[in-house]
Amino acid sequence: MLPFVLAPPLDLFRFDLTRNHFFLLGMDWTLGLDPFLSGEIGPGQAAFNLITRGFLPLALVVGGLLWTAWRYGRLYCGWLCPHFSVVETINRLMIRAGGKPSVWEKNPLPERQPDGSRLTPDSRYWPLTWLAALFYAFLWALSLLTYLLPPFEIYHNLLHASLTPNQSRFLAVGTLLLFIEFMFARHLFCRFGCAVGLFQSLA
Repeated sequence: MLPFVLAPPLDLFRFDLTRNHFFLLGMDWTLGLDPFLSGEIGPGQAAFNLITRGFLPLALVVGGLLWTAWRYGRLYCGWLCPHFSVVETINRLMIRAGGKPSVWEKNPLPERQPDGSRLTPDSRYWPLTWLAALFYAFLWALSLLTYLLPPFEIYHNLLHASLTPNQSRFLAVGTLLLFIEFMFARHLFCRFGCAVGLFQSLA
């Protein structure tokens, strides 16, 4: 979760809409086409820049992901995916609240657990479950926004209650949609909505 949240403010990886290019490990990551548009380089150099800065890195990332999944299984899901940590947290809270890891499960888990402990659902955990889902939804919406706009501008506007209308709408709609997903469809997203998970399954 922390790498997902901290990557934009540390400029480890994000796409800045104001500058129209990526940041990677603190450096500007462009396709190198601006010199071509200004007439400083020819088509050959522009094509070389596009291949080495665009297609080649993408192929290495996708190829590395597929090879890792083929060799070691769904390693990304268990160790790197920020969604997985949210799923596990809400699962545990739902089990404590209602005895089931999802609202769609027909039957609760057995009272006697494999480790010998007893599972006793407590409805007092439901408010905490809802608050946790709402907190993670807002944190994710905020983090996603910082992947697109300068992070410190977003944090400054949020702390000073000066978000622009578009920023406010993004946070409101994003929080609502993510809250619904975290509460009711988080397992379905992992199975059918995650492109990384799909590629790993294919491998």
